[in-house]
Amino acid sequence: MDNLAQLLKESWVLVEEQRDRLASHFYARLFLSDPRLRDLFPVQMDVQRDRLLEALVTAIQIIDDPERFDSYLRGLGRDHRKYHVRNEHYQLVGDALFDALRTVAGDQWNLEYDQAWRDAYAAMAEKMIAGAETDDNPPYWHAEVLEHRRHGNDIAIFTCRPLLYPLPFRAGQYVSLEVPRYQPRLWRTYSIANAPNPENILEFHVRAVGAGWVSSTLVRRLKPGDLLRLAAPMGTMTLDRSSPRDILCVAGGVGLAPIKALLEELITYNQSRWVHVFFGGGGRDDLYGLADLYDLASRYPWLSVLPSCSSDPAFPGEQGEMAEVLARYGPWTAHDCYVSGPAGMVKSVLRVLASHDVPPAHIRYDTFGDF
Repeated sequence: MDNLAQLLKESWVLVEEQRDRLASHFYARLFLSDPRLRDLFPVQMDVQRDRLLEALVTAIQIIDDPERFDSYLRGLGRDHRKYHVRNEHYQLVGDALFDALRTVAGDQWNLEYDQAWRDAYAAMAEKMIAGAETDDNPPYWHAEVLEHRRHGNDIAIFTCRPLLYPLPFRAGQYVSLEVPRYQPRLWRTYSIANAPNPENILEFHVRAVGAGWVSSTLVRRLKPGDLLRLAAPMGTMTLDRSSPRDILCVAGGVGLAPIKALLEELITYNQSRWVHVFFGGGGRDDLYGLADLYDLASRYPWLSVLPSCSSDPAFPGEQGEMAEVLARYGPWTAHDCYVSGPAGMVKSVLRVLASHDVPPAHIRYDTFGDF
């Protein structure tokens, strides 16, 4: 497996700088092989191209970790049920992927790289198919929006409840979400911002990003009574209840959502683990959930909260980018670490944790945007 992982990483270097071309060639080849597949995808394909590359990069990064690889791909297979993917589609996808890789890499592509990708994709497809076939849940859940609150110009918090079936999930996981009334066939992933509860209510924190089709709709147009579709929960940024280690949580902006969910689970059982929450953003408006964090910290002595701003000199808390602030504290070597936020922030925080010799197995993270 180590040699396979090395070959995948080496070959990915050949195409990494041409991601747009790789994705364009892949989808052109795929739709040419079966034009009916185009109906499974949204009209706007820009973000869909990113999703393909994110999945490939993630699989390459974790292929030498059998447990994470298995969990991720099975979850991906369950998630793809919402697209009405059938088993025979996997062969068409594989053929299109191999053709795209060979074409974009050019003369530097060799038989070893080709076979490595065939072996890796066969393993990926097998696990995705197994994940889909063993899932007894519906392909997606219909949910009704209950409340919707704006925080500033571009952040909203809303709650919803699945209508026919409860949605089973763990604190820290995320789901793909579609707003069929406004943006049909456009699915985006969002972290659930609460732990499971008897009322089966789900909370989401969303920031409208640029001209983002779905995020702007969720922030500016969504209202109580609207219907959503939610796909199967995914993600492994969940608590290890058997661990005796203290906990470090790092959240940037709406990356607070899964951290809040983890805290809600912790307050139901934790008595012995210190929990340190670093919550940061550019300015005070990004710290929309700070008052609630302070309220929790006042009620649970094991919880401490440290806010920071990177571009608000008048902010009375810590100043600087999140990685800089985190580096002033610690070391975090003996902690379980949970990191959630924009990709740039997550990457810089992971470098700090690596410099503190935190074992990779003790780090779980979610990113928003390209990593």
